[in-house]
Amino acid sequence: MTSTIDPAAAAHALDSKAWPFVEAQKLVDRVAKHGQAKDYVLLETGYGPSGLPHIGTFGEVARTTMVRQAFAVLSDIPTRLFAFSDDMDGLRKVPDNIPNKEMVAEHLGKPLTQVPDPFGTHDSFGAHNNARLRAFLDEFGFEYEFVSSTDCYRSGQFDDALLAVLRHYDEVINVILPTLGAERRATYSPFLPVCPRTGVVLQVPVIERNEDAGTIVYEDDDGTKTEVPVTGGACKLQWKADWAMRWYALGVDYEMAGKDLIESVRLSSRICQILGGRPPEGFNYELFLDENAEKISKSKGNGLSIEEWLTYASPESLSLFMYQSPRKAKRLYFDVIPRNVDDYLTHLSKFDGLEGKERFANPVWHIHNGAAPEEEVPLSFAILLNLASVCNTEDASVLWGFISRYVPGAAPENHPILDRLVGYALAYYRDFVKPNKHYRAPADMEREALEDLVTELEALPADASAEDIQTQVYEVGKRHPFEGLRQWFGACYEILLGQPQGPRMGSFIALYGRDETVALIRRALAGEDLAQAAG
Repeated sequence: MTSTIDPAAAAHALDSKAWPFVEAQKLVDRVAKHGQAKDYVLLETGYGPSGLPHIGTFGEVARTTMVRQAFAVLSDIPTRLFAFSDDMDGLRKVPDNIPNKEMVAEHLGKPLTQVPDPFGTHDSFGAHNNARLRAFLDEFGFEYEFVSSTDCYRSGQFDDALLAVLRHYDEVINVILPTLGAERRATYSPFLPVCPRTGVVLQVPVIERNEDAGTIVYEDDDGTKTEVPVTGGACKLQWKADWAMRWYALGVDYEMAGKDLIESVRLSSRICQILGGRPPEGFNYELFLDENAEKISKSKGNGLSIEEWLTYASPESLSLFMYQSPRKAKRLYFDVIPRNVDDYLTHLSKFDGLEGKERFANPVWHIHNGAAPEEEVPLSFAILLNLASVCNTEDASVLWGFISRYVPGAAPENHPILDRLVGYALAYYRDFVKPNKHYRAPADMEREALEDLVTELEALPADASAEDIQTQVYEVGKRHPFEGLRQWFGACYEILLGQPQGPRMGSFIALYGRDETVALIRRALAGEDLAQAAG
């Protein structure tokens, strides 16, 4: 990625204080202070291919891409983004979600690129998951370069860095040893030999090392002593040392990591400095929480998958979720989706009217790299959800019937974003709203207020706007002894929609239709079962 710097744009970008520009400025300062050995700035994200890409993978690549885009506004130095796969790691356990588990179990401990593919589509399990990673990133249009740990080790690309680790062996282990228990300290080595006989990545004591020959000698469980080179893929490194070595070998300038890796970043940074490198810039983002505000765990499966999010909302809404407050722990559950969809639409509606620093502060700039879609979206996701709810429908054509009346000329062909929203709203309604709808009968005071509302709606002129309707809804609520308008609106939602919360009533009635709303109210007053009634 390259850029041509516009000094005015760069000044406005920094004035915005948006976090990607704050991070990008770190890179600008890094280059200004230390110069650069490469003719590009390198950003990196890491991926462990023992499992499939997940929502955290998306978040890290999306956020790093936002920093990269911001840097392109501030500097004309080209950038590269490496999506690095740790596919040289030994397979520790058989994943639950794969076929042919027995076959895979026979290869535990081997590098992922030496484990047969249980799906039968690639040369190895690592290659299969790497392909899934690339397809995953390509689906979202990320610009990146895929880099394989196995390729780097075996091609010799890491050889010089591995020999540097061997030369600084004692200094490296002295960084790690204080963090280990007594038993682990007794056998720790940064080098993990790949057994020449079995192909398994071994965690064994290193009893000799020969810097001139570039070799180590390890003792196997049976007492056998074996000498292997540390280069050419005959060994790999323990992961903290591996991370540091990679930064040093590739010249990584920026890599972010989760808050749970703060100590690992600190240790790896010290090792990188021992090797003669400069640790990358970056920041530690907070982790996601589940519906009970507990940390999301892949092993527990208590999180929201990216496939689930994209069933109910757009990739842009997910990007907004990743953009907002990355250092704040956030609940990642189904109920956050509607808010993020509508927040994205709000930011999008404002974007074209912004200039200067406000434009760069808008999340839409970072989601779309400044090239935002120009479609005007006339309805919110919340309104569409409530329209689906009151219509008791999962049929997009039913919703479009109301939409085309509310927005003359609107159709799926000329409102593609809105059309996708309709599909998302119907899916969300089907799975989360409909199963939890609970209508109640009106109390006497509520009945009087609803009858009053019918009278006011029927008296409005045919061209009454949503604001005119909203005003009358307010006035009706004020005329009756509710404990505030919140109670009045709550009654409307519970009686007419079967849910505790709902839309701005004026906008909803204008969309659904005053005649249809009057008929809905009368059915509720007559005691009909609205859960079974179709709009």
